[in-house]
Amino acid sequence: MTTETDSLHTVADAAAVDDSFHVFDTTLRDGAQREGINLTVADKLTIARHLDDFGVGFIEGGWPGANPRDTEFFARAKQEIRFRNARLVAFGSTRRAGATAAEDPQVKALLDSGAPVITLVAKSHDRHVELALRTTLDENIAMVRDTVTHLREQGRRVFVDCEHFFDGYRANPEYAKAVVRAAAEAGADVVILCDTNGGMLPAQVQAVVATVLADTGARLGIHAQDDTGCAVANTLAAVDAGATHVQCTANGYGERVGNANLFPVVAALELKYGKKVLPDGALKEMTRISHAIAEVVNLTPSTHQPYVGVSAFAHKAGLHASAIKVDPDLYQHIDPERVGNTMRMLVSDMAGRASIELKGKELGVDLGGDRALVSRVVERVKERELKGYTYEAADASFELLLRTEVEGRARRYFRTESWRAIVEDRPDGTHANEATVKLWAKGERIVATAEGNGPVNALDLAMRAGLERIYPQLAKLELVDYKVRILEGKHGTQSTTRVLITTSDGEGEWATVGVGENVIAASWQALEDAYTYGLLRAGVDPAE
Repeated sequence: MTTETDSLHTVADAAAVDDSFHVFDTTLRDGAQREGINLTVADKLTIARHLDDFGVGFIEGGWPGANPRDTEFFARAKQEIRFRNARLVAFGSTRRAGATAAEDPQVKALLDSGAPVITLVAKSHDRHVELALRTTLDENIAMVRDTVTHLREQGRRVFVDCEHFFDGYRANPEYAKAVVRAAAEAGADVVILCDTNGGMLPAQVQAVVATVLADTGARLGIHAQDDTGCAVANTLAAVDAGATHVQCTANGYGERVGNANLFPVVAALELKYGKKVLPDGALKEMTRISHAIAEVVNLTPSTHQPYVGVSAFAHKAGLHASAIKVDPDLYQHIDPERVGNTMRMLVSDMAGRASIELKGKELGVDLGGDRALVSRVVERVKERELKGYTYEAADASFELLLRTEVEGRARRYFRTESWRAIVEDRPDGTHANEATVKLWAKGERIVATAEGNGPVNALDLAMRAGLERIYPQLAKLELVDYKVRILEGKHGTQSTTRVLITTSDGEGEWATVGVGENVIAASWQALEDAYTYGLLRAGVDPAE
């Protein structure tokens, strides 16, 4: 008999937080079914390490034997990862109808994966048994019993996912419960009730889970899809009803609209329910882990995601800011530091005095309690935003504006004499983009020309070519994001344009804004602020 420890040495030293309650992550299997996600084996290994660092109890790695990528993942995980907190889980189905589990090649592939835990998907909806499996209801139950028993005899821990359980329970509750009983009696540690179509609501989930728990005595888990926008709420409703195993995905990734989001579920369990489901200190890593996984899957992190989004603790209204100045808890349900996030003050035309004071403190700019200064900044912001500027998305431009008011003059490292961008349409259908800039820096007049893949890129390269000799710190700067928005007002080509630019120096990023009668003029303003802020950040003294 193969033991759990022998089957995958990489988890031999893993320390479960508490086996009485499971946090089970299926990002690498169910989450990978999201449109736009295509994970390599290396991606899956990286995400697995992040999830283990976070402290989830189980990581479902995929379906070995079903595709070469997942088979390779399990083989490499044995050699390359020593899990500290998680158990690796292989996913597969019950044996085929009319066969035996011992003979089924798919079941053998699950054992060959070396995973110490195996999740079996089983049909619990009578119509799915008859129409999809094309077998009898009795044979389906025999398939569940035989497969679970065989895997347990081979020393594996077994969980059973009852697919389409809630729809099946609605159609034929006695049969759905019979599948749960069969799995539990055969040795499954947990039987997971799956809202595969994502159509349930919290009160319905709570009622069904409570009834199934009372009628079967099985240990139950919950797997909720988010098609009604209730996956997290449904998961917590199941916990309220007695479920002790929750299946989630990082950032809610998953098929269609996604799955129950791991991070708000775990945060709720730890902070609202008082359940210890993570290792000590792990909750503070939640925001970092969320964003790191988003980078691996190459999806922009959701700014408004609960707990971990950059806007989760961002305050814009002046009324909120006034209260937060007295006590941050008045408009925040938790201290953001508990989940590794930070409070942010947004500056906009809705800003009041308190917003400006708190934002200045956040940026490290001392306003000295000068009420007249703060009022002047408030009016300046409102005036600029009326023209189309937005400072809630451009902290760097706001800091430059704030320092101008505090210091009584603009922080200036260079002065623009003129700039020009030319786009040439050539007979062969190609385009040439050339820019010339004329600048003054440290008393020197600079003229620089560059070609780029567009007029804004050409201006950026010309500016860099002209200034890098005087300010070598600019060599580290890189434009990493560029957004254009046509503002309301005039129509068509006469519309006002707003440009937001994000710049990086390899250690951090900052955003700047420009507004103009055309995209080139707006881009130039945003570029000027980006370079100015980059030099300020580098500690360079102003030249003029």
